[in-house]
Amino acid sequence: MHNYLEGLNEQQREAVEHIDGPLMIVAGAGSGKTKVLTTRIAHLMHNGVDAFNILALTFTNKAAAEMKERVEHILGNKEARNLYIGTFHSVFARILRAEANKLGYPNNFTIYDTDDAKSLLKTIINEMNLDDKHYKPAFVYNRISAAKNSLLDPAAYKDDRSIQQEDARTNRQMMGDIYDAYAKRCFKNGAMDFDDLLFKMYVLLTNYPDVLAKYQHRFEYILIDEYQDTNLAQYAIIKMLGARRENICVVGDDAQSIYSFRGATVQNILQFKDDYDDVKTVKLEQNYRSTQSILNVANNIIGNNKNQIPKNLWTENKEGEKIILARTMTDNDEGRFVADAIQEQKLRNHYLNKNFAILYRTNAQSRSFEESLRRMNIVYKLYGGVSFYQRKEVKDYLAYLRIIVNTQDEENLKRIINYPARGIGKTSIDKITVKANEAGKTFWEIIEQMDAYGLRGVGGSAVENFVMMIRSFRTMLEKQNAYDVAFAVGKGTGLVQDLYNDKSVEGLARYENVQELLNSIKEFTETPDEEGELRDKSLGSYLQQITLLTDTDNDKDPDADAVKLMTIHAAKGLEFACVFVVGLEENLFPSSMSMYTREDLEEERRLFYVAVTRAKERLWVTYANSRYRFGQLVQNEPSRFIDEIPETHLDKTFTGSSHRAGNTPGSFANTRPQSNEKTSSLRKIAERVQQKAVPEHKPSTDFKADDPLGMNVGMEVEHQKFGFGKIMQLEGGANNRIATIQFGEGHGQKKIMLNYARLRIVKEL
Repeated sequence: MHNYLEGLNEQQREAVEHIDGPLMIVAGAGSGKTKVLTTRIAHLMHNGVDAFNILALTFTNKAAAEMKERVEHILGNKEARNLYIGTFHSVFARILRAEANKLGYPNNFTIYDTDDAKSLLKTIINEMNLDDKHYKPAFVYNRISAAKNSLLDPAAYKDDRSIQQEDARTNRQMMGDIYDAYAKRCFKNGAMDFDDLLFKMYVLLTNYPDVLAKYQHRFEYILIDEYQDTNLAQYAIIKMLGARRENICVVGDDAQSIYSFRGATVQNILQFKDDYDDVKTVKLEQNYRSTQSILNVANNIIGNNKNQIPKNLWTENKEGEKIILARTMTDNDEGRFVADAIQEQKLRNHYLNKNFAILYRTNAQSRSFEESLRRMNIVYKLYGGVSFYQRKEVKDYLAYLRIIVNTQDEENLKRIINYPARGIGKTSIDKITVKANEAGKTFWEIIEQMDAYGLRGVGGSAVENFVMMIRSFRTMLEKQNAYDVAFAVGKGTGLVQDLYNDKSVEGLARYENVQELLNSIKEFTETPDEEGELRDKSLGSYLQQITLLTDTDNDKDPDADAVKLMTIHAAKGLEFACVFVVGLEENLFPSSMSMYTREDLEEERRLFYVAVTRAKERLWVTYANSRYRFGQLVQNEPSRFIDEIPETHLDKTFTGSSHRAGNTPGSFANTRPQSNEKTSSLRKIAERVQQKAVPEHKPSTDFKADDPLGMNVGMEVEHQKFGFGKIMQLEGGANNRIATIQFGEGHGQKKIMLNYARLRIVKEL
């Protein structure tokens, strides 16, 4: 084994060498946290800690695999294979399968993905004769998910007064009953959804002290990556598992806590020192990713948050280029600017497409960038589209495989009982469903004994033939690997042939997708694991693996030479040589939904911080004067976050709709090196003209936004950026009033959505 401590800086080494007792590693962006975490695991093992007694929890399978690989490389042996390293969901699924009988579940329980869960909820909502447009399955799913992550079962949900008041306010008083029915149906189907893997783990440890003691003794040392992203359920489970020895090491960065909409709470890391005595804290502030210019911007941005662990990122990397701040006339101009900038950088600095990322606040912003990139024949890859495993033909195939493993799974059973078509219509399925509910039996139990339940003739011989077919596939489970079973299913059901017969372009694509699915199963059965031996090749093992894939794990070709387009949330954990952070406008970024409380606004600022720290060499921040929103052309204010960046760190530029960024004075061409005397001179002229044309307005000392419903034509108002003006016209309803306001010198007439504008009435009528 080589000297694994070599190459660590002083703070990294301090974190690695601490063995016993609680440890909090505050790891700034790009500070080498993965290196510290893996080296710490290796150090524990080097100092006599058995690999079987170490638990390391991450948020992606990719991160878990990388950690295990690095530990094995450091130690130079195969002991790393005995580590419990994985995502929260995969590790807890593994434990729950071993202990499932205590909770009344089968060991081969199905794991429902988001689509499966929403489909089941839609069924339940319809069965309860509720309007699925009011009780939208996606909304209900998120509501139930939040409840589980807050450790509330259906009974606790119904007893929570604040929750009931909220449901009553939105006229969704049946939400608790839906949750109750959903939980019972999942149990009946022998299924858990993603949130259950956390919630049921908590229930298991809480209700069975012997199980808790077993795993407390097993996991003597616990390490958690990205601790700032944990929710209440994860926090509670970690607290219980680590209570015996308190050898808990958490690694994270409060400044990168951006998942509150998933239930994550930044308080977990902020209050870690209050949870344990004698917590050792180590701050990793040396950044190995970005230039100092980029870090200067990041430090200034996050410094505006009050609720944080103070840190100051620094680097030994070069100073680097200033950050380009680009203002465009419209969102389409913004798209053209970014595409031109990418093309110019490729030509001038020999970057590849894959060196660029375009990061935005919402997926809807991608359109203008996609159009501009296509127009210039720049290859790009859009993240956030339909995952391979969510495509209908793939879901259909997987439904068969899941039924073969777990016949209790009613949702998947209904999905494929008449696909390909075999004469079992909706009426027959409804009759079987009703009988199953009346008898308290599963759908499968009913179709196995149709005569016994008075359903002779329902569905004809097709139901009997279907049952015999599934039984024949099930006999293969113990003797055949995942690929052999899957191949037999594709052939025996006629599913593959049905897709092959469709000779349309779409049909060919669907056929190719199921072939790719079979390829992935073949690869699974033939790929050796870390021990050089073939892994568990069963169909059940394969299904668990793909169900627990995270978004980043689904990227089959991360090194493809394509510009990456994604939301900032999706970009967390990634890095790129050149980054464009786009749409920096008030009510877009920060979002209009995140400006009511300091907590929400600070999370938006952390999101901007995450975006900035994805950049290694060059960073652009862009915004548009106007863009279409809600079907209206809206005039935009620059984001308040732009004001938080000192001017000394910025190189400002402007491009109008008649100009192309990269060949026009005052546009992207102005980002050329200062040695280009002519261009530099033109930029200064353009900046002087711009500053003269748009004088800066300082809000009145008594500025306080008034109720937009009280504003009328003829009133004089004050805007924080545009100054004083007069309302000339009002359009729209109460919730989307648009005012045409004539402002003073340099701003002219603008159309503004009153709900988001923050105006002060200066003179009433």
